[in-house]
Amino acid sequence: MATFHIWTLGCQMNQADSLKLAAGLERLGYHPVEDDAAADLVVINTCSVRQHAEDRAYSRLGMLNKRRNQGERLSIAVMGCMVGPKTDDLRRRFPYVDAWARPQEFDPILELASGARDASEGELGDLIPLRVVEAGMARTYARPTGPTAYVPVIHGCDKFCTYCIVPLRRGREASREVDDILDEVRYLAEHGVREVTLLGQTVEAYGHDLPDRPDGARPDLATLFEGIDAIEGIVRVRFLTSYPKDMTDRIVESVASQPKVCQYFNIPVQSGSDSMLERMRRGYTVAEFTERVGRIRSLMPDAAIVTDVIVGCPGETEQEFQATLDLLERIGFDTVHVAAYSPRPGTFAFRQMEDDVPAEVKRARLQAVEAVHKPSSERINQALLNQTVEVLVEQEQDGRASGRTRRGQIVHFNARGRVGDLVEVTVSQVTPWSAQGHLADELTLAVL
Repeated sequence: MATFHIWTLGCQMNQADSLKLAAGLERLGYHPVEDDAAADLVVINTCSVRQHAEDRAYSRLGMLNKRRNQGERLSIAVMGCMVGPKTDDLRRRFPYVDAWARPQEFDPILELASGARDASEGELGDLIPLRVVEAGMARTYARPTGPTAYVPVIHGCDKFCTYCIVPLRRGREASREVDDILDEVRYLAEHGVREVTLLGQTVEAYGHDLPDRPDGARPDLATLFEGIDAIEGIVRVRFLTSYPKDMTDRIVESVASQPKVCQYFNIPVQSGSDSMLERMRRGYTVAEFTERVGRIRSLMPDAAIVTDVIVGCPGETEQEFQATLDLLERIGFDTVHVAAYSPRPGTFAFRQMEDDVPAEVKRARLQAVEAVHKPSSERINQALLNQTVEVLVEQEQDGRASGRTRRGQIVHFNARGRVGDLVEVTVSQVTPWSAQGHLADELTLAVL
């Protein structure tokens, strides 16, 4: 039996792409393996948001080529954001790669796997004598691996922030049809999934490029929430990543009113300075961002709000950075994901802006953001202590289970055979990263 291994870097969208490709390969007769040393086909699903992710992909490619030079018979494919419209440079640098595929462009890899290319090039050849068209990739849904699953609803991005490579690699925004998404969610529910996360680079942009419905309204994210509410088996819905200007009142009100939708918002602010946001071409002001957060909290006082921050973008002054710290203190986010600016070839910032913030200053600003956010994170986690919370059990091993609350907090507790269940857990201890507890109907405390 032919085997494959997919190594995935980067975001949840990449994870979803890998699962979809895996489903297509399995339809071709391949069998997944945990160790790439046992694979006939190795696929690297790449990320280009940070240089470190690309460096890891290059290192893995070097190791695979070494194995091939030692006489192993394997095929190598690269997909994801590292693969742009033109792959000539990559082809020259890595001539031993058998297939290159842009995000959501599965055909080159399926053609490689099906033996459609010349077997004399050292590929799988006649191991799997099926044609790509037989795989039915367009309607091949990813096989779930647990009670939670990611469902991409809109691909690409139209925002073109100066620092971001995503629009250049994933293309312009393109929404999937409502019925196709709901069919996939039904499939997932039938295969044991209890929670779905709707994905998009800017998920609230969903539907803007679709035709109006018979009632004259255009589909949007709230339309999906309403459709999923009727699907039996799904108990929770999440969504990411948000963008302030696309977050309409209708969408916010739908989150507040739909019982299955978790009141959890991931809204990257990136900077607390209007001048910095303008140079980033983010398309909103601090006041507009703050207004959206205020609207959410007016309807959902207990909503979790997570954000992303980039420090050290070209030209960022001490005053602009201080404005970011002030915003973080003022809003009190549940979680802050912070990263230092990394020049990405092809972006506007790379072409037109000097990376003039020294590395040591970037490091200091990373630490400052983490220090400012820490009290907020500790306060939010401490609020869980002695509370009973609803947890969806996602993992269980040796009698220890873990899952997340509706607000996204990780809780560990003692339980067996409960994966996929919604359980009530009483929290007895908290850390900055997670909580410990026990099932509410049991008196035994969790063992640390």
